[in-house]
Amino acid sequence: MSTTALNGRPWLRIGTPDQPAESLVYSVAEVAALLNLALSGTYMLLREGEIPARKLGSRWVIPKQAFHEWLDSTGAPTEPTSEQAQRFR
Repeated sequence: MSTTALNGRPWLRIGTPDQPAESLVYSVAEVAALLNLALSGTYMLLREGEIPARKLGSRWVIPKQAFHEWLDSTGAPTEPTSEQAQRFR
């Protein structure tokens, strides 16, 4: 997908009518689904600073690149323990 930076800002991308820009951020719901966590548990991790995120007004956004770098660096097992799963359900 081809996008161009707007005003030299690589984080602010525009698309074309036939190729809309790909979002550079995840929503909280998308991250919750990716991590297989409840939405409330995901918000808790955001507030605690565990997941790299930014608050824009009242909305949380999670930069995709930072999220994947964080996830790769956690060294967490691919399957949560039953105790971890219970904490976020």
